[in-house]
Amino acid sequence: MIVATRYAKSLLDLSVEKGQLEAVYADMMQVQGICEHSRELIVFLNSPIINSDKKIAVIKAVFAGKFNPITDGFLTIVAAKRRESIIPAMATSFIEQYRSHKNILTAVVTSANGLDAATKQKALDLVKSQLSGEVELVEKVDANIIGGFILKIGDKQLDKSVARQLSNMKKELTNKALN
Repeated sequence: MIVATRYAKSLLDLSVEKGQLEAVYADMMQVQGICEHSRELIVFLNSPIINSDKKIAVIKAVFAGKFNPITDGFLTIVAAKRRESIIPAMATSFIEQYRSHKNILTAVVTSANGLDAATKQKALDLVKSQLSGEVELVEKVDANIIGGFILKIGDKQLDKSVARQLSNMKKELTNKALN
């Protein structure tokens, strides 16, 4: 959503200018978490029936006083401009832009049973040695991969799962049987 990205960029620039980037980032993480866990809030923000004054009052009740004044003011401006429906997308976009600004890469490791602390640290060290910048490791569990792991960084993926290996073997055997 282009509008959300532009608002997020404006908020990022403002928070950098005012020296409040870390505080605003923490606020946007909270906004994103609240929006992810409150379907009712999303429906409310997207409702064309509810007027802006009520939406502003609810936004202030939910968020005001809990955040940095920059974040509070910005959310109020967004609602006053009748753009409250973009708040969830704006928070997500801000977080992405913050990570880009700070050169933080997100690496997602998917395994069948989860990683123990030592393996998780080895994976993090391996990724850090290959990339420049800060790396945030996100762990996911998916029993469907059977074993091994899938490492995804941006649009690149390394799939060393047992499920992928079995799939490759099946394709290879099928191709040989057809020839």
